[in-house]
Amino acid sequence: MKYLAKEISETNFSKYHVDVEYNRNEGGKLKTIKNDKEIVIPITCDIIVHSRGENTKQDNLIAIEMKKSTNKKTEKDKDRERLIALTKDSFDNLWSYDGKTLPKHVCRYLLGVYYEINLKARLVKIEYYMKGEPQKNYIVRF
Repeated sequence: MKYLAKEISETNFSKYHVDVEYNRNEGGKLKTIKNDKEIVIPITCDIIVHSRGENTKQDNLIAIEMKKSTNKKTEKDKDRERLIALTKDSFDNLWSYDGKTLPKHVCRYLLGVYYEINLKARLVKIEYYMKGEPQKNYIVRF
C-alpha cells in the first residue's frame, strides 16, 4: 500500500488515496456491490485507490484482490467476481453524472487486479479486469 501511494503521489492521480481493507463511502456508508443474482453485498477489497468520495465523476480507480495459491478455489472465484462487479460501468445502466451524487452501489473502478502468489513455486499470477470483463493475465517468476 505504501509503495503504491508513493508511486501515485507523483502522477495526475496524486489526490487519490490508497487504502487497505477500506469499505466506506461518502458519509461513512458501507460500500456495496450487486452480484449477478442482484444480491447486495458489502465489499472490502485488499487494496483500493479512490478519492474517498471527493471526486464524484471518477471516485474509484483501482481495486486489488490478493490471494495465496493455497486458498480455496471458491475464495479465489469470489475475489474475481467482485472485481468483475467493481469494474462494471454501472448497475442497471444507471449512473449519476451531476457531480454531486455517488451511485448506490460501487462500480466504475477503472482497473481491477487479481494477484495470486505461489510461494513454493515462486510464481505470481496477475489478472486484469476492466469494464466488467477479464482483460489480460500472465505469470511472473520471482
